[in-house]
Amino acid sequence: MDTTFPRLLLQHAAQRPAAPAMREKEYGIWQTFSWSDLARLVERLACGLHEAGLRRGEHMVVIGANRPRLYATMLAAQSLGAIPVPLYQDAVAAECVFPITNAEVRFAFAEDQEQVDKLLEIRPQCPLLKAIWYDDPRGLRNYSEPGLASLDQLAEAGEAFAARTPGFFRSEVDKSTPDDVGSMFFTSGTTGNPKGVVHTHRTLLDRARAGADFDKLTGKEEVLAYLPPAWIGQNIFSYAQWLACGYVVNCPESSSTVMIDLKEIGPTYYFAPPRVFEGLLTTVMIRMEDAGALKRGMFHAFMKLARRVGPALMDRQRVGLADRLLYRLGDAMVYGPLRNNLGFSRVRVAYTAGEAIGPDLFSFYRSIGINLKQLYGSTETAVFVCLQPDDQVKADTVGVPIDGVEIKVADNGEILVRSPGLLKGYYKNPQATAEVLTPDGWYHTSDAGFIDAQGHLKIIDRVKDVGRIHGGANDGAMFAPKYVENKLKFFPHVKEAVAYGDGREKVCVMINIDFEAVGNWAERRNLPYAGYTDLAQKPEVYELVRECVEKVNADLAADEKLAGSQISRFLVLHKELDADDGELTRTNKVRRGFIAEKYQVLIDALYGGKSEQYVETQVKFEDGRTGKVSATLKIMDARTFAPVKVAA
Repeated sequence: MDTTFPRLLLQHAAQRPAAPAMREKEYGIWQTFSWSDLARLVERLACGLHEAGLRRGEHMVVIGANRPRLYATMLAAQSLGAIPVPLYQDAVAAECVFPITNAEVRFAFAEDQEQVDKLLEIRPQCPLLKAIWYDDPRGLRNYSEPGLASLDQLAEAGEAFAARTPGFFRSEVDKSTPDDVGSMFFTSGTTGNPKGVVHTHRTLLDRARAGADFDKLTGKEEVLAYLPPAWIGQNIFSYAQWLACGYVVNCPESSSTVMIDLKEIGPTYYFAPPRVFEGLLTTVMIRMEDAGALKRGMFHAFMKLARRVGPALMDRQRVGLADRLLYRLGDAMVYGPLRNNLGFSRVRVAYTAGEAIGPDLFSFYRSIGINLKQLYGSTETAVFVCLQPDDQVKADTVGVPIDGVEIKVADNGEILVRSPGLLKGYYKNPQATAEVLTPDGWYHTSDAGFIDAQGHLKIIDRVKDVGRIHGGANDGAMFAPKYVENKLKFFPHVKEAVAYGDGREKVCVMINIDFEAVGNWAERRNLPYAGYTDLAQKPEVYELVRECVEKVNADLAADEKLAGSQISRFLVLHKELDADDGELTRTNKVRRGFIAEKYQVLIDALYGGKSEQYVETQVKFEDGRTGKVSATLKIMDARTFAPVKVAA
């Protein structure tokens, strides 16, 4: 698109000033911001920022949850030709030091006291950080830090400046071009320091428009913005596409009210990583297990029908009349109420991305009439690379290249992408930029995969993680850890899994149980437990997990390429993997290498044939304190299966 974010804002404000642009839930009541309201706020903030000293090409950090005033601050910075840099609101203070110093940040927006405290804590390490503006004043009344002020004060100063120089704001907006840098996003940093991914207005808006055109999005869509704005997926859906299409973005009151807010809003366009869909399904299954026998029996009977014919109906395939009538009955009695309970009654398009989703989980949502589709992309590609057409949705692929995208597969199986949405580069890191961008414009995704006969892309794993089994009966067999982990995570009782096997003679896995799901399962069986660590080591829980592992092995045995990746041994970890402990990234991706170093004693025990192993682990609590969790972990063997030979 040959425009910029602030120009699109002013265009919407001029064409439909009273139409809703954003809603925010505050004290249980939805507050609406029209396009003209938002444009006026952005002008005041932009003028205030200019008077404070923010200049063209400079970076400004924004840190907080999705809020109209956070979005307005980003637009205000862009109006001046400055570059907003969203950071994860759940990041600990130390994680903010590198982005702030790397981007030479002088100005920051902080949502509330928690984020202000975080920035004040690291201020000695970030000497350039001059001013911090906060949105929510609760708890900040007696703060007297230099450069700390409320966003209201900034807006008031901006209003006075705008009154003195009425043409300033428009002239600043007009100075920016589509090829100016629009935003910078820091990668999650699975290894080393995160990298600042630089995107222009053009790259972000081009992909936003391409994605919108593919699924015919309009200004009538309703979106719930509940994921971190620092994640480019949320940023594209609730910021770039919001301005490209002009639909309404709704901001929940808090993370604890998201499910209630989801039902109240009834979004038409929804996006979530697989973890969210897994959590929703786990909640449904827990509630269903607690239901009466009649209701439970009806649910399972109609779900059996839905799994058989629902995906076919979604893909507009032919289904027998009797099955169609039964499905309509199931829709009235089970599927419709279930969609309503999930908040998906009005969803027209739902996407999942970020990680592969389990095929059974994917099929569950499509079977009950939710148009859930997978997409493929990354921070560096402005998200949209591949999408699934409505009538060509497959559980094991991520769709076809959309408008403007070219894909090719390198000799080592790596996916290469050429697209109008590619990053301009990594900030202050020409070496890393040269490693991922070829001179003729191809981006190295680091993902391994292939294009099937129908032109759909299938992702297997990260190129660096695809390995080989060495020794034993499966010597030389392919090992794809993420593929194995994702198959395990489909089960509602498994929250996370970390698989090892490259260069070894067998595959071993460390597993996190889902505390809520397994706790509910244990309570129904009158199995007492005293917290996560105790529950995780119950013999009954190990048997439950073993059943999941062996079902995965049976599935892997049927895949000629991955039959050698079957799991031989496993253990259940004594604590949940946590980003604060360095085990996950802020986007909840497993840091496999870090975990291998941290739990080397457990890996040695798995491969050393031990039946149990004592481990003591340091953990960080929410209030910043540290402590230790220790346990003697059981190690269990799992049954593996002979590869299934496919008939020629």
